[in-house]
Amino acid sequence: MPFVNERWPGGMLTNFPTIRKAVKKMTTIDKMSKDGTFDNLSKREKLQITRQRAKLEKNLGSIADLSRLPSALFVVDVMKEHIAVAEANRLGIPVFGIVDTNSNPENIDFVIPANDDASKSIEIILDTVVAAIAEGLQERKIEKLDNDEPEEEEAAAPAPGKRRRVRRNENAEAPKAEAPAEEAKAEAPVEAAQQTEEAPKAE
Repeated sequence: MPFVNERWPGGMLTNFPTIRKAVKKMTTIDKMSKDGTFDNLSKREKLQITRQRAKLEKNLGSIADLSRLPSALFVVDVMKEHIAVAEANRLGIPVFGIVDTNSNPENIDFVIPANDDASKSIEIILDTVVAAIAEGLQERKIEKLDNDEPEEEEAAAPAPGKRRRVRRNENAEAPKAEAPAEEAKAEAPVEAAQQTEEAPKAE
């Protein structure tokens, strides 16, 4: 999950496209080192690119997988990270924050009143939050699997229209098979009548 544990880069949310360009630049440098392009550069260029890569990694390495604006923001120290809170409020992103007695909770959507200076307090809260996120992701996977199963069953079942067509064809062929028998029955009395009429003439 993306996170920021160094200085908050100003405009990370409000100027997100520019941040994404910087992340892509870091990815490009990594590709250069893998495909051998980096070896063809001079020592000075290598040194400049290496320093640039280290700086990007320090500031943006933890958000390299962030391809879109986050759905929510969790802030440990809302007073220290007031820029991050302001950017989230401007974009309408919900903010979860640990609010100490020296902080203003007005701009925080979901306030967690606790000590934001003690490491033990922060650890307890973060463990609970991480467990809740993991549980939510697991429930989402289960719901997705449950929703996919009915679709697979519907795709495997034959279409009802095809069955009806087969039955209609069978019913349509049945009268044709019975028709010769009925015609034979209808012709039989006519032949019998002709024989009875010819009998007196023979006498």
